[in-house]
Amino acid sequence: MIRLSEPRIHPQKESEWDEDARNLIEGLRRISEAPVSNLMATLANYSKLYKRWRVFGNHVLFKSSLPPRERELLILRIGWLCQAEYEWGQHVIIGKQAGLNDEEIIQIIEGPKSKGWNRFDATLLRAVDELYIDSFISDATWQILATKYNKHQLIDLVFTVGQYNLVSMVLNTLGIQLEEGIDGFPK
Repeated sequence: MIRLSEPRIHPQKESEWDEDARNLIEGLRRISEAPVSNLMATLANYSKLYKRWRVFGNHVLFKSSLPPRERELLILRIGWLCQAEYEWGQHVIIGKQAGLNDEEIIQIIEGPKSKGWNRFDATLLRAVDELYIDSFISDATWQILATKYNKHQLIDLVFTVGQYNLVSMVLNTLGIQLEEGIDGFPK
């Protein structure tokens, strides 16, 4: 996997933000004390797209019908498969807040066959692998998912993996760099 050591499109400085970018980023600042991420500052270069994408991204990350821990299993697995180190670093933090522990995070790298997963967690990871490889969840995997998930959750699962596959492409291709103090992949 090629990792860019420099961004292809640089994050904008606050003085460069247009009105849409300023409104989007200031809105986030009102609900979070976190600094402006390199992803947000990079997407400020194209605020009209950022504005529309953020509605969908907010659903997947904050309003999804999936339990947060399970959502983070999906996101971390697709981030690993796509080798999106930025995504991985951000979602290790979010995943821990959602209840994942260090051992589980390492097991995500190993995938659905790693010892220690319960049947459903392994099935979630298998669903990600199948979507990544085939753009399709097999009947066997779907049947297990459907024993616990309702229709909304099944749909949210597919959209979550798809959203973060897209995000991985953006992060990797634009060369968005990790923020200071955020760890990437384990060494």
